[in-house]
Amino acid sequence: MLRSKRPQILIGIALGALWGGVVTGLPQWLGLPYIPAPIALPGAFLAPGLVLALIIGRLAQRRFFDDAIIDGEPFAPGSPAEIDQRVLTNTVEQLVLALAIWPFAAVTLGGAVAIALGLSFALMRVLFWAGYHLSPPLRGLGFAGTFYPTVIAGIWAAAVWV
Repeated sequence: MLRSKRPQILIGIALGALWGGVVTGLPQWLGLPYIPAPIALPGAFLAPGLVLALIIGRLAQRRFFDDAIIDGEPFAPGSPAEIDQRVLTNTVEQLVLALAIWPFAAVTLGGAVAIALGLSFALMRVLFWAGYHLSPPLRGLGFAGTFYPTVIAGIWAAAVWV
């Protein structure tokens, strides 16, 4: 009998949402100084950019050492390379969302929040990547821990702005 993975994934998602509130609020609760957005944003996107480069590099390495896919052929369904491609696609989607929201959050809530979002993003993307290969609950935490901080920061910034 197959056991549903949904309860474990739901726990990961709930922890990721909680993480989102902590990541967004912690710089403010600690009373960190206001860092102007133009100074903070380049640093905020550095760690996510490095994780993105790592994923792209891993896919390139997989292609280089596998004769079946070296010429750009599609990855076999469920293969480690195909999983890495899914992680890459989702990471790019998450970065586009971050690009749409983090600048506003940095201006409204301060650059320390954007830097915290960037560091959190990198950590949670690595968990998402590892979870895709190892554990659905870890994947759920990694996804939610990337998604919810961005959404919570956007809602929080909009509330402060209004």
